[in-house]
Amino acid sequence: MKFLTLFAGLIGVAVTIWLVANQGLGSVVHVLSQAGWQLLWIVPFHALPILLDAEGWRTLLAPRDPERRAGLGYLFWVAAVREAANRLLPVANVGGEVIGIRLVLLRKLDGAAVTASVIIEVLLTLMNQYVFTALGLVLLIALTHATAMTWTILVGLALSLPVPVLIGALLRYGSIFERMERVVEHLLGDRSKLAALLGGSSLDTEIRALYNHHWRLVGAMLWQLAGYVAGSFETWFALRLLGAPVDFGTAIAIEGLTQAVRHFAFFVPAGLGVQEAGLVLFGQMVGFGNDIALSLSLAKRMRELLFGLPPLIWWQWLESNRLHRKLSQRKSGPSGPA
Repeated sequence: MKFLTLFAGLIGVAVTIWLVANQGLGSVVHVLSQAGWQLLWIVPFHALPILLDAEGWRTLLAPRDPERRAGLGYLFWVAAVREAANRLLPVANVGGEVIGIRLVLLRKLDGAAVTASVIIEVLLTLMNQYVFTALGLVLLIALTHATAMTWTILVGLALSLPVPVLIGALLRYGSIFERMERVVEHLLGDRSKLAALLGGSSLDTEIRALYNHHWRLVGAMLWQLAGYVAGSFETWFALRLLGAPVDFGTAIAIEGLTQAVRHFAFFVPAGLGVQEAGLVLFGQMVGFGNDIALSLSLAKRMRELLFGLPPLIWWQWLESNRLHRKLSQRKSGPSGPA
């Protein structure tokens, strides 16, 4: 898996370099310089979609957190760390969720409940990705009329739709984690650390309990979808500064389809090359040049770094402090008998 991630990353870097070189680095830099410092406004604005996502997560977690130990502010920070890890670290878009679970567990909540909330949240995110991509596709067809490319995207979307439906059905009825726990216990022995980590029947029970909170599922999904729509403002605002003003419907189309391409190519670290190629393609379809498309991609990369690095640094500081305290406690603990 590490080799695949590294190989995909190298290919992505090569594609990005080729696209920029083919367009001309000078023209891309010129477009970015025209936008000026105002482009930096997309960095603080990104807090809004993260906050909406965090509220969706809090909606799922609330029944198991009546004392609000993990309030909206804390979940906002954890959501920022999760996104930064998935976007900036070579973790194939799943490591952030593991980090998120670990950070919420620091608030002394039930492990199965926290893990179940993240699993259901990821499933809802996947479903929202289909909804948002379909919305973007409809808007793109309205702008450009049906083309071979839009039909290809539509067919790909339809063919892959059974995947999240099947995952959702298995989570609801399949007792997946109890079965996994039994397999691990059989291979590694009774109550191995890995089996205990899976949570088994308790995790399946928590997932089924969340499924029974129908309105919470709907609410969480709507908060997430609002986050997707709010994220389109970044594309709309950046394109205006880069010299290609578009209406908000076009921005949603570009954002939705670009997000879909990145999600489907989840194994490529940070979507390197994937995002750039997608924006070039969709930019051509709606009528702006490759220099603007690549400038938009670089602006998004800048936002990912400037918004994502502070949460990652804070997380590393927190983990190092926890490790230091553990080591200090061991050193200062009572010594055993001679």
